[in-house]
Amino acid sequence: MKQTDLGLDLSTRRTRKQILLEEMNQVMPWSDLLSLIAPHAPVAKTGRPPFDLALMLRIHCLQQWFGLSDLGAEEALFETSFYRDFAGISGTQRIPDRVSILRFRHLLEEHELSPKILQVINAKLAAHGLLLKAGTVVDATLIAAPSSTKNKTGERDPEMHQVKKGNQ
Repeated sequence: MKQTDLGLDLSTRRTRKQILLEEMNQVMPWSDLLSLIAPHAPVAKTGRPPFDLALMLRIHCLQQWFGLSDLGAEEALFETSFYRDFAGISGTQRIPDRVSILRFRHLLEEHELSPKILQVINAKLAAHGLLLKAGTVVDATLIAAPSSTKNKTGERDPEMHQVKKGNQ
């Protein structure tokens, strides 16, 4: 018995990721970002045609927002329909492979476009009272621990010893 036979059609439920992608699609200044990247985009004269800049920019954003590697982004596009919908990939369209995704990222790095992209996005989001930052969160805790192997009487405990390997 299928889920639809039981009235459990789960396809209408929207996840937090889907909601985020819908909201980002609304607030992102896509045309401004594309005009920033377009002068640096390669134009192939032979071989297979390059992927559309808008498609590659959207995939790059997916990578940044969800912490995806190039291979992870490729696999996510194959596995997740709402990622393909966000990127604008139709059912018959070719999905960029990890090498194409890598080359687009290298294009942004080579021309130092990532900081400029972040500035354009923040300028747009600031108008809505929002801010986008890049970075990582690190949680560190200091723990007090005895620095000696000596016991209460001030003598070394025969069971406790230090081992030196090399110069460490």
